Amino acid sequence: MKQLSILNKPQTNKLKILNDPIYGFISIPNTLIFDIIEHPFFQRLRRITQMGLSNLVYPGANHTRFHHAIGCMHLMQKAVLVLRTKNVEISEAEENALCIAILLHDIGHGAFSHALEHSIVNGISHEEISLKFMRELNEEFNGKLSLAIEVFEGRYHRKFLYQLISSQLDIDRLDYLKRDSFYTGVTEGNISSDRLIAMMNVVDDELVIEEKGIYSVEKFIIARRLMYWQVYLHKTGIVAESILVNVLKRAKELASNGVELFGSKALKHFLYNTISSNNFTKETLKIFSRLDDYDILSAIKEWINHDDFILSNLSKMIVNRELLKIKIQETPFTDKSIKETITIVNDRLNLNKEALNYFVFSNKISNQAYNTEKPIKIYTKKGKLKDIAKASDQLNVLALTKPVVKYYLCYPKILVQN
Repeated sequence: MKQLSILNKPQTNKLKILNDPIYGFISIPNTLIFDIIEHPFFQRLRRITQMGLSNLVYPGANHTRFHHAIGCMHLMQKAVLVLRTKNVEISEAEENALCIAILLHDIGHGAFSHALEHSIVNGISHEEISLKFMRELNEEFNGKLSLAIEVFEGRYHRKFLYQLISSQLDIDRLDYLKRDSFYTGVTEGNISSDRLIAMMNVVDDELVIEEKGIYSVEKFIIARRLMYWQVYLHKTGIVAESILVNVLKRAKELASNGVELFGSKALKHFLYNTISSNNFTKETLKIFSRLDDYDILSAIKEWINHDDFILSNLSKMIVNRELLKIKIQETPFTDKSIKETITIVNDRLNLNKEALNYFVFSNKISNQAYNTEKPIKIYTKKGKLKDIAKASDQLNVLALTKPVVKYYLCYPKILVQN
C-alpha cells in the first residue's frame, strides 16, 4: 500500500472568500490569484507588520502586509467594476493584471517594513525586490504574470492602469489609510474609499475624479497629512524605528568583524554577507523570502544578553520599550546643542565615541501631503480637467502642497531623569 505524501494535497475549492474587518467578505477572483496567494513568497507577508513598530504607540497596530495586499486586491476589483460601468473598456486580462500587480506591490518589503532597507540590506529598495519576486513567480507560473509586471513597471500603453497602482490617489493609499486608521484607532484617517472609487473615471487615458467627488478628495488629502504626523511620523515611532535600525547596523558591524551572533540562517546570511543590488541573485531572493519579523525579534531578544554593550542596550530598549528620549523642532539643531548633549551623555555614561553615535543622533523627517507635479485631476461638468489644488474652493489644499520638514534629536533618558 502506497504512503500518501503530505505534498499530494487534495484538490481544494480555489474560489474562496475571506472575511476582512474593513470591507467584510472579499472574494478571490480566480484560481491563478488563489495560487499566488497560497505561494510561500506571499504567505510570508503574514509575518511582516504593516506599520513596523507603531504598535509601541498604538497597541492595535498589529495588522500585516498580508491584510493590506488582500484589501488592495478587493478595492481594485471595485475600481474596475466602476470604470466599466462608465464605458471604460478593461479586458479580463487587464483586470487580472491589475489585481495581481496590486496584490504583489509590497511583496518585497523586509522585516518590520522599512528597517532592513537602512541597515543590513543596502543599495536595493523594496520596490526592486518586489519586482524580483514578481519575475520569479512569473517563471513559476509560466509567464502568466507578464502583463501584470508590464503594468507594474509603467510600460503598458494604457497609462491609467499604472495610475491605479501608483499615483497620488492610487488603490494602495486608499487601503492603507483606511486600514491603518482602523487598527490604530486614529479616526482622522478614516477616508471614504468607496466614495472615491465611485467617483473615478478615465479621460484621455488618464485617471480622474469627477467633480462631485471633489470634497472626498479634499478629505483624503487632509486625512493623509493627519495620519503622517499623528501616526507614521509619530515621535515615539520615529525613535523606535531609529533604534531598530541601529540595532541591525551594530549587529552587521559586529558580524563583519567576525563576532558570533545568534540568529536564524536567513538573518545570518544578511548579517555576514554584503548584500546589494549587484549580488541580489535568485538564491538571495529565496533566502530573503525566509526572513521576516519573527527572525529579527527573536534575535533581538537573545542579543539582550550579548557581551557587546551597544548591541545589548539597544536591544533592551526595543524589547522593554525603554526608548531614547526624542526632541522634535521645526529648525535644525545647532552643532553647539548637539555637542552639549553628547558631552553630558559622555560625562554621565562614560561612553566611547563609537557608542555615542548609536545613542545620540539627529536627523530630519518630512512630508508633503499633496504634490502638484503629479496632480489629482478633477473632471468638471463642463468637460475640463483641473488640478485639485486649483479646483478646490478651500485654501487648505493649496497649503498642503508645501513640504513640511521637522528635525529631531535622540539621546538617553538619563539626561531628563537627573
